[in-house]
Amino acid sequence: MKIFTRVILSLIIFAICLMWIYALFFASKEVVNRVADDKWRRSSDEICLAAKKKRELLIDLRLVSEAGPNALGERAIIVDLATDTLENMVNEIADLPIADAKGAAIVPLWLADYRIYIDDRRNYASQLREGLNQPFAESQVDRLPLSEKLATFASDNHLTSCKPPIDLSV
Repeated sequence: MKIFTRVILSLIIFAICLMWIYALFFASKEVVNRVADDKWRRSSDEICLAAKKKRELLIDLRLVSEAGPNALGERAIIVDLATDTLENMVNEIADLPIADAKGAAIVPLWLADYRIYIDDRRNYASQLREGLNQPFAESQVDRLPLSEKLATFASDNHLTSCKPPIDLSV
């Protein structure tokens, strides 16, 4: 029994070693979401950075106790204005030409997901105007928040400014 256990453990360790050798040296290193068009990526990141700077001007650091009786209404206005920057950003990126076929196929999917995220933010602002102070609930994709999918695409393309804002996170 002792030899049998050693043989099994040795085979398992050998299989794990083979897996890592394959992963490190032979597996494809291509990023699935990668857009090859450098000009598109640079232009998109510039658009996103401008939108991010506009959102930063909207930051309201008041305590809820200091905001007064219309705090939720005021927050709804801020959420709408911040969401406007995202919507304009997505529209500007959608107008950019994309020089590679893969990028032309996957960027519209990313932008469509961003539009769903924008709708989620609009719904949240409506809830605030109705007096409901609930946590922001965004759409899910495969049981993950949509913002995570959007951020992954942005990271894969080095678009750090294009990640969804975390301004509505709890």
